[in-house]
Amino acid sequence: MYLRTTSRKNQDGSSTAYLQIAENVWDPIQKRSTVKVLCTLGRADGKAVDRLQQLARSIRKNAPWESIAELEEGWTFVNSWKHGPFAAINHLWKQTGLEKIIEQAVKKEDRTVPFERAIFAMVANRCLEPSSKLDCYERWMSEEVYFPEGKAIALHHLYRAMDFLSAHKKEIEEEIYWQTADLLNMDVDLIFYDTTSVSFEIDWEDDEGLRKRGYSKEGRPDAPQIVVGMAVTRDGYPVKTWVFPGNTADVTTISRVKSDLKGWRLNRCVFVADAGMVSENNLRELSKGGGRYIVAMPCRKGTEVVEDVLSRPGRFKIVADNLQVKEVWVGEGVRRRRYVVCFNPLEAERQKKHREEVLRELEAEIASLRGHPKKSCRLLSSRRFGPYLRTLKSGELRISCGSVRERAKRDGLWVIHSNDEELSAEDLALAYKQLMRVEEAWRTMKSTIRIDPVYHRKSERIEAHVFLCSLALLLERIAEKACGLTWKRIREELRTIKVGQLLSPHGTVYQASPGSMKARNLLKKMGMESLPSILNAE
Repeated sequence: MYLRTTSRKNQDGSSTAYLQIAENVWDPIQKRSTVKVLCTLGRADGKAVDRLQQLARSIRKNAPWESIAELEEGWTFVNSWKHGPFAAINHLWKQTGLEKIIEQAVKKEDRTVPFERAIFAMVANRCLEPSSKLDCYERWMSEEVYFPEGKAIALHHLYRAMDFLSAHKKEIEEEIYWQTADLLNMDVDLIFYDTTSVSFEIDWEDDEGLRKRGYSKEGRPDAPQIVVGMAVTRDGYPVKTWVFPGNTADVTTISRVKSDLKGWRLNRCVFVADAGMVSENNLRELSKGGGRYIVAMPCRKGTEVVEDVLSRPGRFKIVADNLQVKEVWVGEGVRRRRYVVCFNPLEAERQKKHREEVLRELEAEIASLRGHPKKSCRLLSSRRFGPYLRTLKSGELRISCGSVRERAKRDGLWVIHSNDEELSAEDLALAYKQLMRVEEAWRTMKSTIRIDPVYHRKSERIEAHVFLCSLALLLERIAEKACGLTWKRIREELRTIKVGQLLSPHGTVYQASPGSMKARNLLKKMGMESLPSILNAE
């Protein structure tokens, strides 16, 4: 029994080849051997290999174990690696042009060290199994993934590659933006900016450096930290990252961000930020040169927002079930200011129920005080209960009805301010709600990519570490956009594709498994054809 190819001529003169399974049978009448066709497998086109591989797998699956042992005699299984997610990241790395961008930067310095492969390895490690650079070198590159190029990379190459990346961050980051903005057709009319804090597992600050104690958004006032800023598009693609000392206030970072993005030709760019970025200096800085912004306004007692905006009568316009808007102008002439009051009835109901629960707990806490001054101090300083308390002349604590009424008036309300007069009030409100893209990016950076804790000491390597994490986030976002799934689900499904190392009498073969049908479909959505069966032979 054997596989043969036959051809048939078409009317236009061309010929079509077909695959058949045949066997030679002895014809006792004609006294000679004749060919008997058992079945036709279809055309011998590009899909023929897939059909034959499927047939071979089916035969091996249903063959007796004794037959399999005979077929595999002389072959030894040596090792295997999870390959699907790593191959996908490698494909996206090349597809987005990151490989060429870094290689060009390396050529300018006439370097022979494999910096590009070292940087790629560290980015892939953040996407697949975040770990330290030492663990990445000693274990991950050799034991967890099939990465033949990793044999030429030493540990000091990783650290030198980080130094190189930090030194060339500005031009590499800008070149990546131009490359991916055209390739991905990024919508850069709105740029969302926010900051977070990233902690270090050390007990001391740097005298001169980035690691300083400051306000921790992670609830880690005991640990030195850095402040990381990130600008993303409305689709969640990171545009640029910044690293500031840990004692930097959010409102002081705007001038640096505006200056660094100048000249990037971000179309009609509108800068979107939350209430933590609001100050007179920041708004003035953002509006320079015709710059436009959308910012949330803090609702503090005695401010213009509370006295003139929230108190202004008027009807809300329904935009959606969870959003109503009302436009308010304050002042006249060139100094008039535009505000949009937003109301979410669903959030208002949630806040009302939450407050009622807090007040019930507070009543029980007050009843249990019995003149204990320490307990009273704890209640007054509590973020949960303190805003609802007042102290009598006798020193006893009571619930402040005025505070309760004041907070009830603001249930479901928030105020945004913008100097853009072309966008409608509805567009401003919806644009600000998309600021959650930055919050999603921070969640990904801290959970999947694990940007912290950071173990580097030098400022340039801290900056390089943050840059590596932002590159990993970019590749993950591209995969999510193409597949319509979270990177975590994509990664788990692609892990069904593995590489096996087989030792034969004639050498070593590295063979890839086909993986699940869903995994192969995900690769196609990312623009990647099925992996070849044989990756390498030695």
